[in-house]
Amino acid sequence: MKDHMKTSLKIAGAALNQTPLDWKNNLTNIKNAINEAQAQHVEILCLPELAITGYGCEDMFLSSWLPEVAFEKLLEVKEWCTDIIVCVGLPLPLHNRIYNTTCVIKNQEIIGFTAKQFLANDGVHYEPRWFTSWPANEIRTFEKNGHPYQIGDIIYEEQGVRFAFEICEDAWRSDNDRPASRHLAKGVHLIINPSASHFAMSKTDLRYKLVLNASKKFNCTYLYVNLLGNEAGRMIYDGEILIAQNGNLITRNVLLSFKSVDVESAEVNFAQPLVPAETIAELGPIDEIKEFISAITLALFDYLRKSRSKGFVLSLSGGADSCACAIAVAEMIRRAVLEIGLDEFAAKLNIFSSEEINNLKNLSEIEQVKAATKRLLVTAYQASRNSSEDTFNSAKGLADSIGATFYHWFIDDEVAGYTEKVEKSIGRKLTWEHDDITLQNIQARVRAPVIWMLANLNNALLMATSNRSEAAVGYATMDGDTAGSISPLAGIDKDFLRQWLVWAERELGYTGLRFVNALQPTAELRPAEQTQTDEKDLMPYKILNQIERLGFYERLSPKQVFEKMRGVEPDDLLKMHIKRFFTLWTRNQWKRERYAPSFHLDDYNLDPRSWLRFPILSGSYQEELDF
Repeated sequence: MKDHMKTSLKIAGAALNQTPLDWKNNLTNIKNAINEAQAQHVEILCLPELAITGYGCEDMFLSSWLPEVAFEKLLEVKEWCTDIIVCVGLPLPLHNRIYNTTCVIKNQEIIGFTAKQFLANDGVHYEPRWFTSWPANEIRTFEKNGHPYQIGDIIYEEQGVRFAFEICEDAWRSDNDRPASRHLAKGVHLIINPSASHFAMSKTDLRYKLVLNASKKFNCTYLYVNLLGNEAGRMIYDGEILIAQNGNLITRNVLLSFKSVDVESAEVNFAQPLVPAETIAELGPIDEIKEFISAITLALFDYLRKSRSKGFVLSLSGGADSCACAIAVAEMIRRAVLEIGLDEFAAKLNIFSSEEINNLKNLSEIEQVKAATKRLLVTAYQASRNSSEDTFNSAKGLADSIGATFYHWFIDDEVAGYTEKVEKSIGRKLTWEHDDITLQNIQARVRAPVIWMLANLNNALLMATSNRSEAAVGYATMDGDTAGSISPLAGIDKDFLRQWLVWAERELGYTGLRFVNALQPTAELRPAEQTQTDEKDLMPYKILNQIERLGFYERLSPKQVFEKMRGVEPDDLLKMHIKRFFTLWTRNQWKRERYAPSFHLDDYNLDPRSWLRFPILSGSYQEELDF
């Protein structure tokens, strides 16, 4: 018999900072979320997609043991669910296939499993490699450990309120295909969406409209819950929680939090729902500059603690990229301490001794951040005879202003040693006229061993500083400036970074950036009289970035790129830049294959291990560039 509909239900979502295969962490977060929801008298709680295992288990989903362990953990979670409905995700094996499911638990009893129907298979997603889609409108019974369970397109009910699911990608399909269209016909009042929807700048606006429009179109309340943090290394999740009814926003949380658990609840009236909104209220303009620093600081914090490293080491050249890395670490510390407090900050990192923590507590907030930065960020300016006083002042001024440990040494002896060995072997002197690339690259490469020594001494992560614009054309020395265990800027273009550095100086108060913001980007590898700059070596960054986006985000041919960009530059110059870009692109795919792990920050990236695959060997666009 169906329950008489209760006037209102208190529903909640919990954004969790999970880690693949980290059972202790994941179950602790799940338990804390349930406890907090129970304390708030929540009646239905939703956790993110695949919360028990973590979303990013990759090919471990194909193992025989992982889903079995996940089910054992589910039975533990079940016992915590007293007087509450909890929706928790896990992979479920059935008839030699794996399904991405959400399990509904009510008062310590498993009610059923809903399986994902549409699997994400574009951009950074490869779900069909691991999971099988569930057919619409199908419900089956299976047995596990002697107990029968239902799985499928189930409609659940609580106190007269009928609820059902869309799991992440299910909601991003057309209105006619998505599960919500069938839920409407079945009289569903509440649609719940547990997600692992990766961060990309401005994406929250799309998600916000998706949820509010769905709640209006399907005449329902919609509860959306996303994963939180840098879960597995590359993808960042913003932890967004949205509750909407008939096109009206009820609850939206603060995104990209340093918390492990964020529970957001709301009392929702189902008997007398809100009047359908005539128009969907705008979220407001998205400031990608602010989104970027929020995302990268959380990503660095999680990467640091989950890799069990003791800090960061950075070859601080005084240029835009290395300065951006330094600011990201300092701002990571400032934001984390401000949000979660010094004690939780220290506990999460497990780096500081009790004495160090007590000493930090005696300092002002500004001095706390500086002292923590000195402990967590070691920098070095590695000068050559081609380095300028301007970049030294930029590096030292910035390091001093944020409190980072700063070293300074020269590399000329090492460069001379390698050069002399080669000259003696080949029987001639190396000259800038004939050996330009060789003489540039050796300077970058001799900087790597000594900076790696600092990283090893400190058990720290070495930060590589290449950005996406450089990655596109291979404007980086392998085993030189690409050396590192993490490449935090490889997902973002140089032009954006330069704008962001100006903003960080002005809006965040990092006055030490005044030096680098006054400089033209340069590798400083040629003699000073050659006045080397990045854009002289390549092309204007704005042009490079536009060609890159058209060529690989919009997937246009070189000729199509030319037609699209005509008028930006004189035709002959534009053709030259396009041909140079695609020639360098194909020549340097092997470099992109070897970059240190990077973060997905924009709506696309060039990482062949996540977003963009390209052959290492190819025809190099020879016919396509003949236009």
